[in-house]
Amino acid sequence: MDSNPPIPQILVEDSYYLHHGENPGLMLVSQQLNEDNYSLWARAMSKALSAKNKIGFVNGILKKPANTSDPKFLAWERCNDMVLSWIINSVTKNIASSILYIDVAAYVWKDLQERFSQRNRPRIFQLKKAISSLTQEQQSVSDYFT
Repeated sequence: MDSNPPIPQILVEDSYYLHHGENPGLMLVSQQLNEDNYSLWARAMSKALSAKNKIGFVNGILKKPANTSDPKFLAWERCNDMVLSWIINSVTKNIASSILYIDVAAYVWKDLQERFSQRNRPRIFQLKKAISSLTQEQQSVSDYFT
């Protein structure tokens, strides 16, 4: 008698589904993450992962099944590894070397967020302050911009 658990049927709508065209070398975003573009990169990467129905692997919704006999265990590992590959391919070599040995995509995502989103906060504050202090003096909007 076969002792292997049955292979679950995975539907196209399922987050565990991998299309035959999806591979570890796939580039999901056009710009690699560097020290200065986290907000843009995270937005583009989130949209790409959402379009592929894999956002749950980075936002923590799809957690690794605790039991290795769970029918979804191998599917989770396979998809998590694919998402990790996509993230590693979308960052600079220096950043990639710092996340290469983290085995859970959600942990990598959180690590990148903690390291790089902070760099944008002072700039965001500065821009919001500059916007709030804009004035037109006594001119109408159309006069001001001509």
